[in-house]
Amino acid sequence: MADATEQGNTDIGSGLLRELAAAHGVGTMFRGWDGAERSVPDGTLRGVLTALGVPAGGPDEMQRSLHETRLGPWRRLLPPVVVGRQGQETLVNVHVPHGRQVRVWIEAEDGSRHEAAQRDNWDQPVDVDGVLTGRATFATPADLPLGWHTLFADAEGAPARCPLVVTPRRLGTTEALAGRRNWGLTAQLYSVRSARSWGIGDLADLADLATVSGQEGAGFVLVNPLHAAEPRPPVEDSPYLPTTRRFVNPLYLRVEEIPEFGYLDPAGRAEVQQLAEQQRSANSSAGLLDRNSSYAAKLAALELVFAVPRGPDRTRSFTDFCAEQGQGLDDFALWCALAEELPPGAPEWTTAASAPDTAYCTEQRALLADRIDFHRWLQWCCDRQLEAAQGSARESGMEIGVIHDLAVGVKRGGADAWSLAGVLARDVTVGAPPDVFNQQGQDWTQPPWHPGRLAESGYAAYRDMLRTVLRHAGGIRVDHILGLFRLWWIPAGAGPEQGTYVYYDHEALIGILALEAQRAGAIVIGEDLGVFEPWVRDYLAERGIFGTSILWFEHDADGPIPPERYRQQCLTSVNTHDLPPTAGYLAGEHVTLRESLGLLQRPVDEEHAEAAAEQEAVLAVVRDRGLLPAAGSPDTARDVPATVEALYAFTALTPSSLLGVALVDAVGETRTQNQPGTGNLQYPNWCIPLAGHTGPVLLDELPNHPGFCSLARTVRTALHAGAPAGKTPSIE
Repeated sequence: MADATEQGNTDIGSGLLRELAAAHGVGTMFRGWDGAERSVPDGTLRGVLTALGVPAGGPDEMQRSLHETRLGPWRRLLPPVVVGRQGQETLVNVHVPHGRQVRVWIEAEDGSRHEAAQRDNWDQPVDVDGVLTGRATFATPADLPLGWHTLFADAEGAPARCPLVVTPRRLGTTEALAGRRNWGLTAQLYSVRSARSWGIGDLADLADLATVSGQEGAGFVLVNPLHAAEPRPPVEDSPYLPTTRRFVNPLYLRVEEIPEFGYLDPAGRAEVQQLAEQQRSANSSAGLLDRNSSYAAKLAALELVFAVPRGPDRTRSFTDFCAEQGQGLDDFALWCALAEELPPGAPEWTTAASAPDTAYCTEQRALLADRIDFHRWLQWCCDRQLEAAQGSARESGMEIGVIHDLAVGVKRGGADAWSLAGVLARDVTVGAPPDVFNQQGQDWTQPPWHPGRLAESGYAAYRDMLRTVLRHAGGIRVDHILGLFRLWWIPAGAGPEQGTYVYYDHEALIGILALEAQRAGAIVIGEDLGVFEPWVRDYLAERGIFGTSILWFEHDADGPIPPERYRQQCLTSVNTHDLPPTAGYLAGEHVTLRESLGLLQRPVDEEHAEAAAEQEAVLAVVRDRGLLPAAGSPDTARDVPATVEALYAFTALTPSSLLGVALVDAVGETRTQNQPGTGNLQYPNWCIPLAGHTGPVLLDELPNHPGFCSLARTVRTALHAGAPAGKTPSIE
């Protein structure tokens, strides 16, 4: 009898736990990559709820948490933020003591005032902490302009306000590209070096890469995230694990392009030239990239250039930039200055220097004023060179220009984790559940946005991050855009397979993304690969967000889909940075590498056989279109460069508006840039320079590089041949 009672209590507790999790957007079940449904363990749910700040101990505590969750909205006059769509009314629930009158209005960005209209609401009043509280519903006007407005309410002398964000129903920049097609290069900028690089590709190289590819007819160049890493060596190699997503990595600065370099005295100029020459010797090596050496040299040179007095125009420009970037830039520069003094594990980070507004940090702002100014100046220099790169792209004839990449998250212990701690969740990281390519799952070691606290802040940090990334961009690629719908949270101490999905307000996050992109005149590409709910892609398409299709992954139950069935509103490519370059993929390098790293969960022969069969199925479709010799013909011996070009010609048969051409494929690289699920002790992720079968390939060589010119010509020709009547692809 006792056993039955204990089991009953356990069942009640588990039921309450799952009810509480669902109330906070925590998934209790999920469907894996193999289509099977899985139940989330109670321990995972408790860990995630704890990270959300929701008590979930015994049944009594969970009952209290459920009670607080239900009453939370009723305790507020207005919600923390309201996000709606242009051209539509947005309904807002207002909570006031029962019988009290309330007025609601909007003050728009331009200063105009708009009244909200009350709508019928038959919800019964609720007892809230002893006060009978009613709910009134108001509708915002459908003709409100796009932008960040303020919603006001006044309940007989009890005022409240909250942000009201009006977002595009559909991203207008996507509409502007309707009926036109663009191809462009996708590249890891740090790997693309020229004879003038300091061992690492930089923003001047980006300008030149845009010019070279633009002259070949490209409409865009898509690069890896340029987010900032640590302020001094050693620095993180992965561009997808930055210290901040709002600011730029000064590693990418070209020192000689900063105007004050020209005013260095002879001794200073000689010192910079010596530093540059020491690093340029690495440009001719196909060995691993050394960010630490390059960055140390650049910082030494940048210190010298920073000391050169600026003229009145440059002084005004710097001052204006700092004012525009505001407190966010000041806090980031302070963190950089502190991080130069305090090692990552220093106790001050959890005590005196735990937040930007502590007494210690306030004191340090004065003591470290010069270093803070230096780090602000670095960001201004990055901003100027990013503007120049986008200018070069457009001047070369590119319709879109530079597309920047937005990483999923940031590094624990970095600048954002420090300054934005109030809107990030602690004691949890994000990653991905097991899938066919990562059968043990992935832990990206990044703290996620806390959905509730981010909304409480009015999404300000999210907005400011987007504005900086979009500042000099023709587009933005959002890595794992599925994370704006739900993210795989892994409680501290658990493995990646022991996580669960936490759901976000995608209407708000996608809407704000569309608003900021539209204001910047930029397109948005969502990397929507992996496990996702079926309706997500339809929703993104409705909002005007481009999707992503990779040739090898586009199939259904019958095998690879024909090109006509690819999405039009999409960036389609043969390759992605998480796979080997196409020549390596055709050789099965992805299987060989994963086997050598112990990432497989079945015999390597089975993996190779399956990979070969999947490739052959795709190649058969390409042959059916006459792009490769028929199977069994004398020419069936695989000519790898010809096969690569045929695969890209095949993508031109799709209706996709954007075609991505991997630079590594153009030069014949075979080495994997990144193997997901590994650290640099296992594999040198993000440290592979651009090279072909004969050695390193410099940017200077691209205009006459046979592989690059041939692949660009193939894509141009295929796009012209496939252009619908009356419409011309944007490849001039």
